[in-house]
Amino acid sequence: MEQIVAWLVETIGKLGYPGIIALMFLESSFFPFPSEVVVPPAGYLASQGQMNIYLVVLCGILGSLLGAFFNYVIALWLGRPLLMKYGKYFFLPPERFQKVDRFFLDHGEISTFVCRLIPGIRQYISFPAGLARMNLFKFFLYTALGAGIWVVVLAWIGYLVGNNMALVKQYSNHATIVLLAGITVLLVIYIYRFLAKGKSDPRYRKNQACE
Repeated sequence: MEQIVAWLVETIGKLGYPGIIALMFLESSFFPFPSEVVVPPAGYLASQGQMNIYLVVLCGILGSLLGAFFNYVIALWLGRPLLMKYGKYFFLPPERFQKVDRFFLDHGEISTFVCRLIPGIRQYISFPAGLARMNLFKFFLYTALGAGIWVVVLAWIGYLVGNNMALVKQYSNHATIVLLAGITVLLVIYIYRFLAKGKSDPRYRKNQACE
């Protein structure tokens, strides 16, 4: 890992901001390339005066958006037609696929934002967004918000602790725990408001009266 970090610091130093965009594109697509070994080295270079921390963050977000859009397009152009045609062979007949589609269209914003902050699945939330044909403006907005928070955290960690991978990992784990706690609170509030809104819906009251 130390060799990888040293190589990344050298690579980013040579390629500059385009290198951050390229590496974060890989991280945000389906390639197994962790952002924890991309953004912190750039933050470290910023602390040494070799890069600008704000441009590091902007390039990290841009790379994340490009990688996420790459997955979105794959799901839209390839995944959706295949599932519509062969989904019944994988326990996903058209009617069930439409229910999944509807769910993501109703809750795509919160799903996209939250999942961008969860390790292991942040790269793959773009696939259901593409399958559901999520509005592109909303997709980019909530992807940028989620990815932006994570990029800022990693850039700040790298700026503070340098290229010490052990400390980067330690601080990243602590940040992940804090973010997961925040996500839990956010989801509880979202579900509560969603249920309250549903009960205030005239159709809900009509169904209750019929019962």
